[in-house]
This record gives sequence, structure tokens and C-alpha cells, in this order.
Amino acid sequence: MKLGIISDVHANIVALEAVIEKLESQGVDTIICLGDLIGYGPAPNEVIELIRKKHVMCTLGSSDERVAFDFVGARRRRGVADKTIEWTHTVIEKANLNFLRSLPVQARLRTPAGRLRYFHSGITSPSETLNIGETPAEHMKVLEECRCDILAIGKSHVPFIKELKVGWIINPGSVGLTLNGEPGADYAIVDVTKNNVDVKMGKVEYDYNSVNFEIVAWDLPEMIGEAIQLGRMPRNVQKGIDDVKIQKIGAASS
Repeated sequence: MKLGIISDVHANIVALEAVIEKLESQGVDTIICLGDLIGYGPAPNEVIELIRKKHVMCTLGSSDERVAFDFVGARRRRGVADKTIEWTHTVIEKANLNFLRSLPVQARLRTPAGRLRYFHSGITSPSETLNIGETPAEHMKVLEECRCDILAIGKSHVPFIKELKVGWIINPGSVGLTLNGEPGADYAIVDVTKNNVDVKMGKVEYDYNSVNFEIVAWDLPEMIGEAIQLGRMPRNVQKGIDDVKIQKIGAASS
């Protein structure tokens, strides 16, 4: 079984097209998305339609939740997150809104090496943040609590991989708004057999300028385009983003 795992597309259709093309060229059997299809980027409808067309297995993200369910997010977030979510409300099509409302918070998949569990950031709510911890003992405890052999989780926008004696914890990073300091669309490929799990992390380049053009055309915050091109939030506005929470799990490692 060969799985492609992605997360945090954030309405960036150019990045999504590039990463799906890459995963398909690598012969993946199934693509799993850990949520946040929308928010920040200029193409929410196009992203959802491609996810549906490609039959990507998907869970609900925190940005998805804010658009899909009006009662969620009573505590308003600052600046950029608010503006893009409010704009998304005005353009999202009903069929795509209904698709978001149909997404599960978390899901499981049986693999030859055991159970894979995946969700955006919390077991019961995509707006929660699971405390991964920093030590092997904490990592093992998370796997035990989640009752799985492989855990895939998103939201941090920073790729992370940890191999343990009892399993794996994988964060593929972000397709549409990576924050690890290198621009591109992040992904993970998990090749699973009965006796082995092989995880490879990757990043695909795409046309950042075309995305930035659409951001400007829709009068969305220009800093989003800057962040896409830099692979990080511009230093003078980093504190203006409070819905991207970097989990204390370090950089990508094995």
C-alpha cells in the first residue's frame, strides 16, 4: 500500500495540482488530506472540486470548520485569517459548502502494518491542537492514546516525521502555505508493507507568481502571496497570524 499524505491546502489550486501530479507520478494508491482545504488562498471552489474529482480521502480542518459551520469561531481571529474566511463565505458554492459539512473530524485506515489514524489537529475538533510533546516517551504516549500504529496530523504547516519502536507520527507540512522556510508544496509518501513502513517527505515547486496574481486580483492580503514565495510569514507580520500554531515537535527528522 502506497499512500500520499497532504494537508493545509488553503485554497491554493496551483500548489494542489502540482502535488497531486507528483503523487500520481510516484504511483500512490490513495491520497489522504488532513484538512484546511480553504482559507488564505484565492481558489476555494477549485480546490474542493479537485479534491472531490480525485477522490481524496479528507478530514475537516479548522478553516474548513469556520466556513462550514457559522456557529464555530465565536472568538474572532486577527486580520488575515478573518479577512480571507469572510471572503470565502461570499464565493464558496453551495455544493462545495455541503462537501465541507460532510467531512469527518478524524478517520482511520487499515494498512498492512496496522491502523493509520488521521485528523487535522485534534481527535474531537479540528480547532484543537494535539500536544505531540518533544520526547520519545511523549510521542509513544500519543500513539497509545490515539490507538494507532501510524498517526498523521496537520495544522503546523511545518513537516515533521518521527519513527518510534511502536509506530510513526507524520506531519506532511502544508501544500498551500508551507512555513518551514523553503517555498513549495509539501507532501509525504508512506509505503506500507506487512513488515515495513517507509516514509519519505517531499516538496514540489510551482508557479508562485500566478497564485500571487490571483491574491491581488481578489483583493486578499498581499502578505499571503509574500508568505507563499518566502516559505514563511514575513517577519514584520508574523504576529498577525494566530490560527497557525507551530507544535513543539521540532523540525523534520527521522
